[in-house]
Amino acid sequence: MAGGAEIKAPSPNVNRKAEILKGNFEPTAIEVEPLPPVVPENGVEKPSEKSRNIVLGRNVHSTCLTITEPQVNDEVTGDKEAQMAGVLARYRRNLMERTKYHLGYPYNLDFDYGALGQLQHFSINNLGDPFIESNYGVHSRQFEVGVLDWFARLWELEKDEYWGYITNCGTEGNLHGILVGREVFPDGILYASRESHYSVFKAARMYRMECVKVDTLVSGEINCSDLRQKLLANKDKPAILNVNIGTTVKGAVDDLDVVIQTLEECGFSHDRFYIHCDGALFGLMMPFVKRAPKVSFKKPIGSVSVSGHKFVGCPMPCGVQITRMEHINVLSSNVEYLASRDATIMGSRNGHAPLFLWYTLNRKGYKGFQKDVQKCLRNAHYLKDRLHEAGISAMLNELSSTVVFERPRDEEFVRRWQLACEGNIAHVVVMPNVTIEKLDFFLNELVEKRSTWYQGNIQPPCIAAEIGKANCVCALHK
Repeated sequence: MAGGAEIKAPSPNVNRKAEILKGNFEPTAIEVEPLPPVVPENGVEKPSEKSRNIVLGRNVHSTCLTITEPQVNDEVTGDKEAQMAGVLARYRRNLMERTKYHLGYPYNLDFDYGALGQLQHFSINNLGDPFIESNYGVHSRQFEVGVLDWFARLWELEKDEYWGYITNCGTEGNLHGILVGREVFPDGILYASRESHYSVFKAARMYRMECVKVDTLVSGEINCSDLRQKLLANKDKPAILNVNIGTTVKGAVDDLDVVIQTLEECGFSHDRFYIHCDGALFGLMMPFVKRAPKVSFKKPIGSVSVSGHKFVGCPMPCGVQITRMEHINVLSSNVEYLASRDATIMGSRNGHAPLFLWYTLNRKGYKGFQKDVQKCLRNAHYLKDRLHEAGISAMLNELSSTVVFERPRDEEFVRRWQLACEGNIAHVVVMPNVTIEKLDFFLNELVEKRSTWYQGNIQPPCIAAEIGKANCVCALHK
């Protein structure tokens, strides 16, 4: 494992009998480790160099929900149905409870799709090209193309000039966008900032691409001075760039115009570079933010992807990938079995996802999303200001609703609020479902906990390196 993490062997008790999980579910995803010891330096806690190893293996659940064979008389007694109903009822209660404390991941939980319940009885599959009907008749292509048209208009690409499809997640959108770039430029080099989503580097490994990591500014935005140096060092090969419309941890937005200008100044003509825009969360927010770099196919970009389960609020993972029609022929191939063509990554594709996206886009429209964006930005500024007032180091990028702050010392607190952490920082992503009341509840609990974490000579860590001196309120930078 990368970073020297030790892979633990499976438990010797592999033949233990699994039982129905009793009580609350505990869906923890990493091995719980004690926090590193505090090493005071000038009265300020020194950030630890120790890595928090994620261990592979069955370390998530001590028990699981076993599958048992029905008994002969189950249909008569109804015991089996009653048992399963009980399990599902407990699971629903757990979901309701965990949703109350959901702040660290960019999912909009403010939705109601009751009207679509009538369609859950159908196996809807949009396999193949969304624009070419296959022999499989139970599909939702008409809804899918309607969604794709909406996003093409948002990003200023004419109907006859774009191709796209609804993906299973944001990662698939990145995998597809970078794959198109690789097919257009087989010998191209992939450039991505160090704070790009891990799926970008996964794509480089999968496609065996040469990948150059570009440094970032303290905000998380790509450092175009470093990009310039690395482009000039490889002028003989085409450039494939991943541009972040909101980085994973800090919510930083790369300036697309400056990136394009840097390419041009380094001697790369438009036929020697391909740009994929990863807009997983902020790709749908930026069009409604003043002063935001505009993402548009009127600029020399090759593809854009967004997630459908993030800002839109789809209850299942999905996404949208849009590229230029001129690029897609390098990927497309005839599939006789489907009586269609296919340029997607997956074969079968969830036909229910387009229904949810179509329903939300119709209900909200551009004005509805603009209202949601304004609410998120306003509440994010409120959270950042309240953190500073409480003496907690915090940062908020101008175009973002991701508030970065010092990592809580208590991992139980981190799990309770489902905070996303990296090194010495954590973040809250303010989504449309996050209210001022919820933020106040979180802040009050955080302030109360911190009073027990930092006592005597032990003070909060300095995270100026991560968020900048101006945002750090440790003892050294007050």
